[in-house]
Amino acid sequence: MTREASGEAPACRLVRAHGRVQGVGFRYACVCQARALGLTGWVRNRLDGTVEALLQGPAAQIEMMCEWMRDGDDSPARVDTLQTQAIEPPHTRYERFEQVSSA
Repeated sequence: MTREASGEAPACRLVRAHGRVQGVGFRYACVCQARALGLTGWVRNRLDGTVEALLQGPAAQIEMMCEWMRDGDDSPARVDTLQTQAIEPPHTRYERFEQVSSA
């Protein structure tokens, strides 16, 4: 039985990408990749020049997304550092993955 089927909250991680990540299509690429992996949550620009994402779903898919953000993006983006933080339940559950307003 999956965590979602058993009523347990999905894994959730807050991720912040540092480097050349704004103005190069990185957020759009994140949306496409996260949806392909079946993740929910959001991605946004931060005023400090980083890109932040909240990833929800199976832990294995979240890890694949983090690896992709670090190494596998085909856009002109360059991630120098990827910070991750586990978010413990309870937390808001998202229906899909989307780009949201900057913070």
